[in-house]
Amino acid sequence: MTMSRVIVAMMLMFMIGSRPAIAQTTDSLVQPKPDSVRNWYSGHVLSRPKFRPIAFVIPAVLVGYGFLAVHDQGALRQLDLSTRAEIQEDHPRFAAHVDDYLQIVPAAAVFALNLSGVHGKHNLFDASFLYLTATAIMSTSTHFVKNGVGRLRPDESGSNSFPSGHTASAFMAAEFLHQEFKDADPWISLSGYFVATATGTLRLYNNKHWFSDVVAGAGFGIASTKISCLVYPYIKCLFKPAHQKNFVLLPFHQQGASGLLLSGRF
Repeated sequence: MTMSRVIVAMMLMFMIGSRPAIAQTTDSLVQPKPDSVRNWYSGHVLSRPKFRPIAFVIPAVLVGYGFLAVHDQGALRQLDLSTRAEIQEDHPRFAAHVDDYLQIVPAAAVFALNLSGVHGKHNLFDASFLYLTATAIMSTSTHFVKNGVGRLRPDESGSNSFPSGHTASAFMAAEFLHQEFKDADPWISLSGYFVATATGTLRLYNNKHWFSDVVAGAGFGIASTKISCLVYPYIKCLFKPAHQKNFVLLPFHQQGASGLLLSGRF
């Protein structure tokens, strides 16, 4: 059997998402229904997630606002400029980089709660891969948009201001926490959004992003987790259940980058 080792560094505003379909299994003798997909390794049937366009309305509005602001020379551009000017006038020497860590707090809470006995919608294996999938979607999309738009940061430290990656990561994690615990404990599920909003606010105070960068970042993050919930049941079909426990999830920090490290074999 060919063995491959997968090591993935999972690094790097406010919505109650729609309820994603939960992967369910039935007896292997039952034939798949029209709204299901088969796990060909195990013979189990997984429910096909339902795409609800309304769930993506708010993320689309947030991202759309950001793109409009990038090309606008009127009111939206003035809002970016006035927000930065007001923050810098009141806090010209603000420099608190807790946002580097705050962005992963909601996701870390999912695993900490599960390990402490407060279980979410999925087991640790499924939750880990849902988060991994969301991270891949978020990182890829924001990377190409940053390079394609080439927007100068407020502090002129680079031309990759749009969208805010920290904010996208934070809201991706917040939506992940919400999807895992909205049925078990709504207060827990909503708490991640406050952390994510704080992350975006700190990016403004650190003079690293324009207001519209942060708004768009929130949209990218929320949408990434929602897309992950839609596609993961299909991705799961590729893995053998016997190997689902051969994974380790650990936090890491190096060279100013923070995140979660997922290591395993399949």
